[in-house]
Amino acid sequence: MARSLFLWGCLRKPYIQVRTSYLRMQYLFFSWLAVFVGSWIVYVEYSSYTELCRGQECKTSLCDKYSKGVIDGTACVSLCQKETLYLGKCLSPKPNSQVYSGTWGDLEGVIRFQMETSPRYALGLAAEVRREPGAAFNQPTRGTSVERFKEMVISHLKMKLGDQANLSALSDMLLSVADSNKDGHITLAEARSVWALLQHNHFLMAAVLQEREHAPRLLGFCGDLYVMEKVPHSPLYGLSLPWLLEPLVPAGLRRRMDQWFTPSWPRRAKISMGLLELVEDLFHGTFGSFFMCDVSAASFGYNDRHELRVTDARHIVPELAFKEGMQERRCDSDRDCRHGVDCRTSCDLPKGRCSPTVTRPNLAKACDMLKDYILRGAPDDLREELEKQLYACIALRGAAELLEIEHSLILNNLKTLLWKTISHTNDSK
Repeated sequence: MARSLFLWGCLRKPYIQVRTSYLRMQYLFFSWLAVFVGSWIVYVEYSSYTELCRGQECKTSLCDKYSKGVIDGTACVSLCQKETLYLGKCLSPKPNSQVYSGTWGDLEGVIRFQMETSPRYALGLAAEVRREPGAAFNQPTRGTSVERFKEMVISHLKMKLGDQANLSALSDMLLSVADSNKDGHITLAEARSVWALLQHNHFLMAAVLQEREHAPRLLGFCGDLYVMEKVPHSPLYGLSLPWLLEPLVPAGLRRRMDQWFTPSWPRRAKISMGLLELVEDLFHGTFGSFFMCDVSAASFGYNDRHELRVTDARHIVPELAFKEGMQERRCDSDRDCRHGVDCRTSCDLPKGRCSPTVTRPNLAKACDMLKDYILRGAPDDLREELEKQLYACIALRGAAELLEIEHSLILNNLKTLLWKTISHTNDSK
């Protein structure tokens, strides 16, 4: 018996040593793997950040231009001399579109400027031209009169928006913005700054939407940097999850989670009416018709009075520019005829070109986004009719001008339905 125990002890000792060594190797391997993966993640995140967030580089370049008298604007002194315009958190979606939250004295705002410029609306028709930040402030040329500059602005607006009746009013508003010190005169530096701003779709659309207060207020500019009023509640709805968790959450659960932290139903009804009014104004607006090519919660927000605001106007495209761009685009199937997330046309296979006619109007896309947002918590006596109108709206197909009566009828029905429900409450104010 003793001998058997002795032999068992002799055999067990090497086994324990081997197992301990194996566990130690496992621990070292996984520790090394964790360090490697962690270092790689930090490297990728840092590389992405340095590529996406080049605010200080832009600021240095713009302030150099300002000191040389090349550019001017209401924000230049605060940005370059007093340093009361502060670039905060980087929000840039891609390297060529620099976006920062920031403060300007006591005001909170969103600061935007471009690292690149594109000669066309981003419809994939022309390669983007790389430029250094703050460069290309060479138009108008020295000696250009104010009248000639106004003609340049109107001509540019006609090219972007079409020959609309009220372009002179938009041009006057832009010239008023250009006169940054309000002395009644536009200097060459001021003119060059506003001209550079007009080359960017987001700024142009923000200016167009100012008239009906669908966009945040323009607070100021310096060169092609401009500051918009911060929208306090943005995006329209939804939770921001850590990027590691995003792929793990099922789509159905994510849709429900997005609706958890939203205002009361009457306030959601008021916000929804704001979106419907935006669709109405973009259909036959003061400055033409426009297509909404990314109708998602991330593109909208609302203020403390629960009034809808467009927070990202990059994907609101003038109808004229869209149709011209699509007619020039080559295609092999309908998949090739898409701009942004939501603007699609069909492919004319015999010609190998995209059709200029959109397959869904703005209203159908807006209703699709609002469906879960407005139906959840709707009053029982309203829910059935509201659901009926929303699904009729989502079913709309073809360009809005081809089904104008049906489009207008559904739009008016939805607005009336929501207004009747909230008009007697404090939430309507």
